Amino acid sequence: MCRNAVGRRSRRDKCACGIPASPLFCYGLAMLDIDKSLPNDPDELRQFTALLLAEVKSQAVLIEKLRHQLAGHRNHRFGSSSESIEQLQLALETSEIAVAKMTAKLRLPDEDPKDKPKLRPIPDHIPRMEVELTTGDDDCARCGGVLRRLGEDVTEELEYVPGRFIMNRIVRPRFACSGCEAFTQAVLPSRPIERGRPGPGLLAHVLVNKYADHLPLYRQSGIFEREGIDIDRSTLADWVGKSTALLEPLADAIGRHVLAGQAIFADDTPVKMLAPGTGKTATARLWAYGRDERPWGSDVPPASWYQFSPDRKGQHPKDHLAKYHGWMHADGYTGFEDLYRSGDICEVACMAHVRRKFVDVHRAQGSAIAEDAIRRIAQLYAVEKQARGSPPEARIEIRQAQAKPIFDDLEMWLHAQLPSISGKSPLAGAIRYALTRMARLRPYLDHGILELDNNTAERAMRSVAIGRKNYLFVGSLNGGKAAAIAYTLIETAKLNSIDPQAWLADTLARIPDYKINRVDDLLPWKTAS
Repeated sequence: MCRNAVGRRSRRDKCACGIPASPLFCYGLAMLDIDKSLPNDPDELRQFTALLLAEVKSQAVLIEKLRHQLAGHRNHRFGSSSESIEQLQLALETSEIAVAKMTAKLRLPDEDPKDKPKLRPIPDHIPRMEVELTTGDDDCARCGGVLRRLGEDVTEELEYVPGRFIMNRIVRPRFACSGCEAFTQAVLPSRPIERGRPGPGLLAHVLVNKYADHLPLYRQSGIFEREGIDIDRSTLADWVGKSTALLEPLADAIGRHVLAGQAIFADDTPVKMLAPGTGKTATARLWAYGRDERPWGSDVPPASWYQFSPDRKGQHPKDHLAKYHGWMHADGYTGFEDLYRSGDICEVACMAHVRRKFVDVHRAQGSAIAEDAIRRIAQLYAVEKQARGSPPEARIEIRQAQAKPIFDDLEMWLHAQLPSISGKSPLAGAIRYALTRMARLRPYLDHGILELDNNTAERAMRSVAIGRKNYLFVGSLNGGKAAAIAYTLIETAKLNSIDPQAWLADTLARIPDYKINRVDDLLPWKTAS
């Protein structure tokens, strides 16, 4: 579906960009976005699995059909109309990621070989690196006889080393005992995608390209093609979906780390999502929760945890933060109010939001009062610069001695200015907003673990905002959840000055066989040490 699709169907059952609308496609998207409870009865489970697999296959057929139609459109569409074509590519991309993530989690059986597209041969110019795996034994473990080599199994794995592709040839010789004919062979190591061709380095490269460098998968496919490697966008989408499903326990571990903090930062940003069955886009949300204790001298690793929701209802942050107790820096979003009323979470407002409103007024009107407000707020930030990096007790002393008089004077000054200006002016609106936030900002003066603003969370949203300009929208709820997992891992690695591609490559190589109760050992700041 393209973003120009209309909700009602035309007489030829096409959306506004000319792509055929399919009830099956809409139903399939709806299935992906609904959390299904698996039946307990084995017969019902098999029936459910068969039905779900049939839907996934139906979507795959339709996606392939649309892809071919897309190729036809490219031949005669240019200019502004080509934008809708690009949007269709992005919609299909995110939908395919969602399908891959869902099927990976449900462990559905693989497609029949006849239904799968034939793997294209890897060009001969790609370097081959051969790795031979043996058991290390010269004698039969059963009878002690001498082992003789019978042959070998070869598994090819396309890998990506920064700057170039290589082909790993994993050779596993087969041995048989000359005495008892017992068979022995090294076990093939687990791979991120079973029966798949990509190595962990290539998967990491694709993830970082998409979510850190903001390259949609169809653009990556074009880049690979220029390097002589033909990898279809839908294949890349499958890799992303299955990789994020595999990495989800690690993202959950980062979430637990964030919520263990005494003070966290919270923000959200809108993301367009295709609404199942309507052909239109709805406004979904990506939530970011951050922990960063470096400003008060703590050596606890910083982290960002992202969550995705189909709307901005206050129930979502309530669910995300159900087990959290402590301080939370946030803007004035009313959906957080229930959290504050519970008493488990204490609000800290954001001075950056207050300042921003005065900056907007000053830019538009050149107001002297707005300029004076900006100057007074700058004095508070000058004190914070001095206190940064000091332990909490020292920060409290500095703030009480220097920031509190400025803060108190600012509040009194704002009250004094309000009667002298028009109540309907933008300046009056900025002052009223500031006054409503001052009481909720004041706790930072008495607690050294708190900050003057919520910029930590806002910085966590920068990559999302840049990426949003490139991918325009996500195709479904599962596609949004896959993005949240990827952002959690990549942005947390960046916060700890760790190369996300190198860390993800190492993690994807290790996590298939890693015990779930030890997944915390794979966190970026632990693997780097």
